[in-house]
Amino acid sequence: MSVLYLLVLLVSLGGMTVLDWRFRLFFWCSPLRAALVLGIGVLFFLLWDLAGIGLGIFYRGETTLMTGVQLAPELPLEEFFFLTFLCYLTMNLVQAARLVLARRAA
Repeated sequence: MSVLYLLVLLVSLGGMTVLDWRFRLFFWCSPLRAALVLGIGVLFFLLWDLAGIGLGIFYRGETTLMTGVQLAPELPLEEFFFLTFLCYLTMNLVQAARLVLARRAA
């Protein structure tokens, strides 16, 4: 049992937060809307994972890099943080692309 993967995900989330703060991309642009979008995105992908687990498509792989804590059968704790990182990264990239395109148009 290890927390290495969880730590990597938390550091990555921290990096996304710093980029968001520095360039005012997502949460620092519109906090309420950002929280809603991020929450809906994470919930969607958690439901997607649970459906895949229920159908026998997804399963938890054995590795020594994870904590071993499960939120549900075959759903490790790290999956929640990975999905949060994935959604946050996507929204930061979308907002960054909008900023770049707006500057080029000006």
